[in-house]
Amino acid sequence: MGLQISIRKSGDVTIVDLRGRSTIDDGESESLSNQLQKLVANGVRKLLLNLADLAKVDSSGVAIIVRTFVSLKREGGDLKLLSPSGLVLEVLTVFRLISTIPTFKNEAEALASFQPRGYTARP
Repeated sequence: MGLQISIRKSGDVTIVDLRGRSTIDDGESESLSNQLQKLVANGVRKLLLNLADLAKVDSSGVAIIVRTFVSLKREGGDLKLLSPSGLVLEVLTVFRLISTIPTFKNEAEALASFQPRGYTARP
């Protein structure tokens, strides 16, 4: 299975749901790179990568995540990871991204982390 990318919004946070695998040999990493670059170019500054259904990632996928993280930081934005598991979690741990990029197991907690401290939602 290739990589399926779907994009949704929650307030001012853009959530990118990834399903399948992001590897260089099948060209899927390039499509992920293009999609993330387009989002940043269009002004997205709060990005949550949902990795719950991502089965495999290689160094090309890791490089794209790092590049997007650095790009967003330069623009005053932020990238966070949601629910990496299995082989994806292992790869991100080996590359020390789990300790560098904020990572969450729960989507509600991840979304709340983008809000400034002391922020309260109004009804």
